[in-house]
Amino acid sequence: MIWALFLSKESNIQIQNLSKVSCQDERRRHEILTTMISYTIKTTARRRKFTPSFSFAQNLHRSFSQTNPSVSLYSNLITHCLSLKSLTFAESIHARLVKIGFHRNTFLGNRLVDLYSRFGDMGSSSQAFHDIPNKNSFTWNLLVMGYFKIGCLESASQLFDEMPERDIVSWNSMISGYALNGLMEYALLVFLEMQEAGLRPNGFTFSIVVSCVNSSRHGKEIHGSIIRSGLNSTNVVLGNSLIDMYGNLGLVDYAVCAFLLMEELDVISWNSMISACKKSGYWEWALDHFGLMRVTGFLPDQFTVSTMVTVCANLRDLENGKKVFAQCIRMGFLSNSIVSSAVIDMFSKCDRLEDSVRLFEEMHRWDSALCNSMISGYSRHGFAGDALWLFLLTLRENLRPTEFTFVSILSSASCLVPAEQGTQIHSLVIKSGSDSDVIVGSSLVDMYSKSGLVDAAMKIFSKMVIRDLVSWNTMIMGFARNGRGVEALQIFGELCKWGPPPDRITLAGVLLACSYGGLVDEGLSIFSLMQEKYGVMHGVEHYTCMVDMLGRAGKLMEAMETIETMPHVPTASIWGVLLGACMIHGDVELAERVAERVMELEPHTSLPYLVLGRMHASRGRWESMARVTKAMKERGVKKATGCSWIGIKNNIFVFRANEILHCGGEAMYSMLRLLAWEMLDEGYKSQQYALVGDGGEE
Repeated sequence: MIWALFLSKESNIQIQNLSKVSCQDERRRHEILTTMISYTIKTTARRRKFTPSFSFAQNLHRSFSQTNPSVSLYSNLITHCLSLKSLTFAESIHARLVKIGFHRNTFLGNRLVDLYSRFGDMGSSSQAFHDIPNKNSFTWNLLVMGYFKIGCLESASQLFDEMPERDIVSWNSMISGYALNGLMEYALLVFLEMQEAGLRPNGFTFSIVVSCVNSSRHGKEIHGSIIRSGLNSTNVVLGNSLIDMYGNLGLVDYAVCAFLLMEELDVISWNSMISACKKSGYWEWALDHFGLMRVTGFLPDQFTVSTMVTVCANLRDLENGKKVFAQCIRMGFLSNSIVSSAVIDMFSKCDRLEDSVRLFEEMHRWDSALCNSMISGYSRHGFAGDALWLFLLTLRENLRPTEFTFVSILSSASCLVPAEQGTQIHSLVIKSGSDSDVIVGSSLVDMYSKSGLVDAAMKIFSKMVIRDLVSWNTMIMGFARNGRGVEALQIFGELCKWGPPPDRITLAGVLLACSYGGLVDEGLSIFSLMQEKYGVMHGVEHYTCMVDMLGRAGKLMEAMETIETMPHVPTASIWGVLLGACMIHGDVELAERVAERVMELEPHTSLPYLVLGRMHASRGRWESMARVTKAMKERGVKKATGCSWIGIKNNIFVFRANEILHCGGEAMYSMLRLLAWEMLDEGYKSQQYALVGDGGEE
């Protein structure tokens, strides 16, 4: 208790005695409290320890000694008690008010209801509420908001129904209470009931309601009501709320109209407009409004610069990003972790990871936002080891990882981290309670799928309570990458039956599953029904999957026809897929035609030269192979050497193509020879070619 900070040992003993006295024995409780306060004031005055608690004790003792205490004195004591945040002092004041009968005073009773509500003690707040004989609307509203603050929605709703009279504050309390607890639909329903009851909404009502809107139709209807009420251009707070609403709905043109119609602007107005442009993807407009803001004499605050740094990061605009960064330094905003983390993220996205690292190392104090940005930057640039190292440091610094932390670290773990370490990260996700987050769940599914543990991914997916489209797409892609096309189609069927409508990524994953699984007929059927049944237009990625599927099935001419008749301009990637199929099936003539197309689109890629060289070599056409090699050298095309890796315990071993000497290489090649002999014994026929990817050898 706060008393113990300045009381003697004897006084602390009296406090313990006071706590043992029942509330019914009010006289005995009052005697102990009076003696204790009197003794405390004398001893503390001698020691000259004039703390806030001491000042409160003086005032409380003065109220006890007065024969005719005033209402204002106790009101001041309650205000002082709020500043001290002491429930013990609140109970002492309440006991004194009960003693002198002031707890029945409407004003002081309301203060007690509000006092206990702020401390979260709704039992005492309800008791103070029921002790007031002449309740006014303010009394009812205070208790309603108190219930909403602790999440007792049913009690708040029941109390609202029992109200003898409801004013505008009562309705606003219900609307804001539901909005506070995330029940936006209930808030809108109360707003409609309010209008049906004949009450006219005020500016505060509209500012709450517009934050609950999630559809453009409702947003426009409420905006129309605001215009008819005459509050549109005169209320700055309401105008800012409208701009923010349209920004959240992606209607940036309406946000601009609301902004231009405002008679008075403040910094929040500009921030809302810039944020609306950012949320809607109009990043160039955000830059323009930022320039106008400075020209018109408004100084940006920390929210402004953090938003603008994010805009520059999305645009990959390093030049403007540096200008905003310089302004952050001049105005001293880098001490704000949100601003500095946004700058770290901006440098990372603009391929200046070294600047991100330098700024991160200069920060004197770490928090979750800073570490998350740096971990994300390492992951984005493929430095999985550094990301994991920093993640471990944050744990040692007792920084609790957030959902964003886990998503960033799991994206790194999907590529380079051994399955054992991925499982350890999964355990930490469960311990932190983040496994219920849908984005973290999707990241876990992706990590296990890329590690080849698709059954473990499916187990996580099946336990997810909430699944968004990303979750479904991740699971379909996981089955597709692991060659389990039938299971991918089953998940797709469940999605069409129970989940959200599929998008272009979903269909691309399904077609990829059909390609890897050899399900040609199913793939052709789904491709033909994409627009009609699923409402998804055919994109380049879908045609690429079709070409790959037909190529794997040996239908090379059909694949060629698909490329030539598709409504999109063929890319080097789609020609590269067909080139790989030509190599697999040994069609040299078609491979030469396709290789020419790839060379035209990407003159510096080594893929067509490597494929043609291998195809000629496998048939003993050494002159043709030499001609291809010569052309590659003359054109300055460098061979891209592929690599693979394997994680063993805490180490990652990387193997490059055509690399002879490895750590333990002799033993590995001996094992490979044994495996090759066993494969030959089982009837395997050796093939003289290898698959070649777009980036080089694999």
